[in-house]
Amino acid sequence: MMKRKLGQGLEVSALSLGAMGYGKARELPDRAEMIALIRHAVERGVDFFDTAEVYGPWTNEEMVGEALAPIRDTVKIATKFGWDIDQETGAHRGGVNSRPAQIRRSIEGSLKRLRTDHVDLYYQHRVDPAVPVEDVAGTVKDLIAEGKVLWFGMSEASARSIRRAHAVQPLAALQSEYSLWTREPETEIIPTIEELGIGLVPYSPLGKGFLTGSIDATTTFDSADIRTQTPRFASEARIANQKLVDLIRKIGEKHNATPARVALAWLLAQKPWIVPLFGTRKLARFEENIGALNVTLDLSDLDEIQKANIVIQGARYPEEMLRLSGL
Repeated sequence: MMKRKLGQGLEVSALSLGAMGYGKARELPDRAEMIALIRHAVERGVDFFDTAEVYGPWTNEEMVGEALAPIRDTVKIATKFGWDIDQETGAHRGGVNSRPAQIRRSIEGSLKRLRTDHVDLYYQHRVDPAVPVEDVAGTVKDLIAEGKVLWFGMSEASARSIRRAHAVQPLAALQSEYSLWTREPETEIIPTIEELGIGLVPYSPLGKGFLTGSIDATTTFDSADIRTQTPRFASEARIANQKLVDLIRKIGEKHNATPARVALAWLLAQKPWIVPLFGTRKLARFEENIGALNVTLDLSDLDEIQKANIVIQGARYPEEMLRLSGL
């Protein structure tokens, strides 16, 4: 497996497996299969895994901890704090909470659930407007000094917040949505983290499945699927956004690659310190995605995508979620 360096010396596999869909909000009937998939990923060379205390809460970290416990020394685990989780009951009270005392309670819970004595990369999941980022970074700095955390990260933070936090405790990575259909980070975020030497871990690199080419205007979703409420997945938006999938499918034919592989290869081609984070519960999809490492887009491919200048229709999240997340 190809390796990449994020910031502060953190070296990981060139692709990361996100476990958000495993054990989120319920015990999945295929728990054993999900654990097997995580361990298969390790066998295939993936050594960078992503979870968060809010996924469930807690069921996800527990599953990841069980899956990786026998091979803990060979992998790097990223988890996140920052939502207002009751540390006694696991209830998600809504909103954010990055008060230092809450961060300390969160790390102790995460270490227990992940069956480890340290978290490799600890992200602030969302910036808390009520807590100065300097206090957050200072708390994580103390956790690093105590050996409970190795590297610090932030998620969906502004350039200003990144700079302020980085001045207290250097960041190894920023996790934000970035893909062929979410390119806003190119304006300010990517130049900022490049200047500061911070790596980028883009989540939703496949546009919540849209860039795989398996979704069109006629696709239906389960009523619990967030895509039913997301403007970008409204039927008219899907019709308009199909132009992007058609383009990457055309480029994929040149490389004998699926649209998903082209979308991931495009991210890998942007910067050497970008490590896409994808999630899947299917072994076939996992194998398809890591096959992106064998796809090298040339300058003509990248230029064709850039010149197409396809404008994506629809917001990436429902309005209420954007408000709560500060996005």
